[in-house]
Amino acid sequence: MSGLFRAGVAVLAATFGLGVLAAPASAEPVPTTGCGQAVANPGTTTVEHLTSGGIDREYRIYVPARYHPHRQYPVVLSYHGHGRTAEYQEELSGFSGSDVIAVYPQGVAGTDGKSAWTGAPYSAPVDDVQFTGDLLTSVQHRMCVDPTRIYAAGKSNGGGFVGVLACRMADRIAAFAPVSGAFYPQGGACDPGRKVALLDFHGTADTTIPYSGNPAKGLPSIPDWLNGWAARDRCFPYPVSVSPVPHVVKQWWPGCSLVHFRVEGAGHVWPSTRPNNDSDTPTTIDATPVILQFFKAHHL
Repeated sequence: MSGLFRAGVAVLAATFGLGVLAAPASAEPVPTTGCGQAVANPGTTTVEHLTSGGIDREYRIYVPARYHPHRQYPVVLSYHGHGRTAEYQEELSGFSGSDVIAVYPQGVAGTDGKSAWTGAPYSAPVDDVQFTGDLLTSVQHRMCVDPTRIYAAGKSNGGGFVGVLACRMADRIAAFAPVSGAFYPQGGACDPGRKVALLDFHGTADTTIPYSGNPAKGLPSIPDWLNGWAARDRCFPYPVSVSPVPHVVKQWWPGCSLVHFRVEGAGHVWPSTRPNNDSDTPTTIDATPVILQFFKAHHL
């Protein structure tokens, strides 16, 4: 994964058409104060803790091997799925090794005893939006972060939480990428205050979070969820569709930064052309480099 944030820009942009523009944010980014400070063990992942809402919270953080304390770096937050761990998500999403500060927060046990994030019916009564803000503030106080290039990705319940963050933290996070997202109504109202840059992946054979939705659980169909964002972002109402690689349909909505990859025949997975933690069956597209390229094209 080394160099993904720098290399292959022209190829990915030409292939997947990710060079869309985001509207400017409605608020100034939170300033970074950590530039000039040395960090321990660059090129490695460490487990760290902070207190948020009176609760001890854990996360994993990867710092680039060639980290320079006077250069501002992007931050990529990557949220695990229901019942998973930050360690699992780090291996699954593979942002570590890129030229970004990669952060993998750990959810707390929800009502079913499994780790979860705010916005799901089984989540714990904690404020993970506040935790995200506290975590970013902590990282910006200790490391040289570009406050205009903070991003969020996540899988399943973590992807659903990324949708919550898109609604509630668009003044601080520049772009969002849910994968196989679970967009429960418990996420609440959505009024981000600006156009949001959003990239979504979902498999048509997902039986956990069906592409066609699950009315009994309040889950919208993925097309309905995307149409909601198209209306919210004042996009052209009808997407353009192409097939950049076999078994993948890419849609984008002119006039905004809304992009969707429909992965035909894929289940509840983080798409990868190689077997990964989610599945031994590869897909025809790698989500991670496409996400990184999308993030690179957007800032506050």
